[in-house]
Amino acid sequence: MKLFPTGHATHPDWRMAAGLVLAQLRAQMALPDYEAAPSLGLLYVTDHYTAEAADILDLLAAELPEVSDWAGAVAAGIVANAAEYIDEPAIGVMLLGVPADQYRVFSGVAPLAASGHAPGDGPNAGFSARCALVHADPETPELPELIAEVAGRTDDGLLFGGLASGRAGALQFALGGNGTMAGQGATRGVFEGGLSGVAFGSEVGLATQVTQGCQPVSRQREITGADENLLLTLDGRPALDVLLEDLAISLDRDPQQAIDTVRATLVGLSAAGTDGVRVTGDLGPQARVRHIIGLDPKRRAVAIADRAEAGMRMSFCRRNAQAARADLMRICAEIRESLEPQEQSLATAQALALSETDASPHPARRIAGAVYISCVGRGGPHFGAPNAELQILRHALGDVPLTGFFAGGEIAGHHLYGYTGVLTVFTADAPTD
Repeated sequence: MKLFPTGHATHPDWRMAAGLVLAQLRAQMALPDYEAAPSLGLLYVTDHYTAEAADILDLLAAELPEVSDWAGAVAAGIVANAAEYIDEPAIGVMLLGVPADQYRVFSGVAPLAASGHAPGDGPNAGFSARCALVHADPETPELPELIAEVAGRTDDGLLFGGLASGRAGALQFALGGNGTMAGQGATRGVFEGGLSGVAFGSEVGLATQVTQGCQPVSRQREITGADENLLLTLDGRPALDVLLEDLAISLDRDPQQAIDTVRATLVGLSAAGTDGVRVTGDLGPQARVRHIIGLDPKRRAVAIADRAEAGMRMSFCRRNAQAARADLMRICAEIRESLEPQEQSLATAQALALSETDASPHPARRIAGAVYISCVGRGGPHFGAPNAELQILRHALGDVPLTGFFAGGEIAGHHLYGYTGVLTVFTADAPTD
């Protein structure tokens, strides 16, 4: 697997932006280290182009006839290589060199079948999905249950992706060629509602990590009593009493200061028997961050934006830029370490050292491309400067081809997260020297 061509541009005229993107893609496809004939495209567009979304997809599909399948979404912001585009018109594209028999595009009108159970004898029959990149409409009813259902249709139960965050509608792209996606009708590959995306087979090498953007401000506690979204008792004590104690606030002495503190506080939930807080004191990937949406003084309860059950674990937490930066570097280091050849020849070591110096992509890194989905509450403003979040990724991974978007909720495994980043890298074959 060679490097994935990428292109990105901003311009008030979508045709000019698309032309710039196409020029970048074609230039890279002519280079020996890049895929020359990719068949799968990922398309992310900022919501400034919502009205032109179908036209953009039509143009790209016509200008790149070798790319038979497309997936993607419209978002408030997109990411591309080391740049982020927020509150400006922009297009980002990555072309994946994945074998045609190792992926399937799906949508609400052509849903993903259970692994190995695609009906009929067509091109989808017998396809086994190992995992899937998913894009979802945040207004979809019972979305967490739907995410879990789609995850159950894959062999690994692994999804990665996010909620489309366009302010003028949560549009998704899902276009399949060569008969692999039925039922598109007059949609032109642009959808609203439900889930869409692309599933990958077992021969596609990839690795996914979740990075949190919050830091615990209390120790981890067990939920010992709950009623739907109400935390009733924590470690056997009234939940509201525990919250006031952990945050060192009082509703009687200074109610306004207490309310302001609660509004800045979130809850990190994790399943029973799991540790949502690592030994280092940071939130682990098992923790799902949720808002506190109310206090119930009469029942001494705390209301959160999720369903809670007795036996689950939780900790109070707050957004923390320094912790988010450190955690992002940590997951990049773990991915890099997992991909480095255990025994490097002199030529490979020299290639990696050179690539470290100029941050240029190199096959020796074994990363063909990456998809990064970050929360709309993260990005440059949270990390202290424009493009800062992407610069951390670039420094840690090298200037690998990368695409993605800022989501209204992030999907990893079979859960819906918040205030996180989900990084997925596609791995190339180990280099030979």
